[in-house]
Amino acid sequence: MIPPAGEPRSGTGPASVRPLGEADLDRADEIFRVAFGTFLGIPEPKTFLGTADYVRTRWAADPQAAFAATVDGEVAGSNFAVNWGSVGYFGPLTVRPDLWDQGVGRRLMEPVMDCFDAWENRHLGLFTFSHSPKHLELYRRYGFWPRFLTAVMRKQVAGSAAAPRQVLYGRLPAAEQPDALSRCRALTGAVHEGLSLEREIVATHTQELGDTILLQDADSELDGLAVCHCGAGSEAGEDVCFVKFGAVRPGPEAADRFEQLLGACEQLASERGLGQLDAGVNLGRPDAYRRMADRGFRTWLQGVAMHRPNEPGYSRPDAYVIDDWR
Repeated sequence: MIPPAGEPRSGTGPASVRPLGEADLDRADEIFRVAFGTFLGIPEPKTFLGTADYVRTRWAADPQAAFAATVDGEVAGSNFAVNWGSVGYFGPLTVRPDLWDQGVGRRLMEPVMDCFDAWENRHLGLFTFSHSPKHLELYRRYGFWPRFLTAVMRKQVAGSAAAPRQVLYGRLPAAEQPDALSRCRALTGAVHEGLSLEREIVATHTQELGDTILLQDADSELDGLAVCHCGAGSEAGEDVCFVKFGAVRPGPEAADRFEQLLGACEQLASERGLGQLDAGVNLGRPDAYRRMADRGFRTWLQGVAMHRPNEPGYSRPDAYVIDDWR
């Protein structure tokens, strides 16, 4: 997501880009909140997303994939590239409102596209505002194409029956975690070739942002996983459990496994004393969306997923996946 960027105007110097440093994080976080808060018409833009943190968490996950734009020596915006194996996406891309329509956003696209080339991601994506022609046109210049809407949904946590075959990655002995990551790669690879959430799982664990649910069948085979951020300081925010990514093993019983995974996410939120469960789903996965709606999830933010190339990736009717690429 990005406030629109067009041709440079007079009165400011040209934008340059460099790695986002730790000393930049407070300013980058402020710009992130003010940019989105202004675009969305929030009376106090700095309060956008409250205690949720996107800038520091994504920088800590991979500082080499975090970039700052500067104008006249001052931070003007930031952008982050994310590597999910064969899949890459970026964001949040934000620019100071006083510098909108001056080409800063285009400069911030350059290093993330270089990251994708270096990582050899085969399917790229982003989440942006579906009602903004300027956003869609900016990203179209880089080969991204708008496909289905993505619904970011939420429900109030009512508790859930215990899931006896649910374990948490963070509670595994350190010696068992590599095997768990391998099983997660196999599951996500079955959903979409090369898709890997290893970096998200490890970052969530090492930064203590939440935990990853591992849903197992009666034979201890992995049926599903869900990377969950919990509470203030994570991407969830105060009193929220946010499912950043969730998926179940494909096959005839995938819908049932998805129901179990949703229940396990709600159980985790309840155990952590969190009152709200947030999860996004692309409408290219219609049965997953319907099942979430039937469980009481309601859309509070809606955008469009843009893909490069113009192919569905894992947003297919047979895929039971939770994510939103914000």
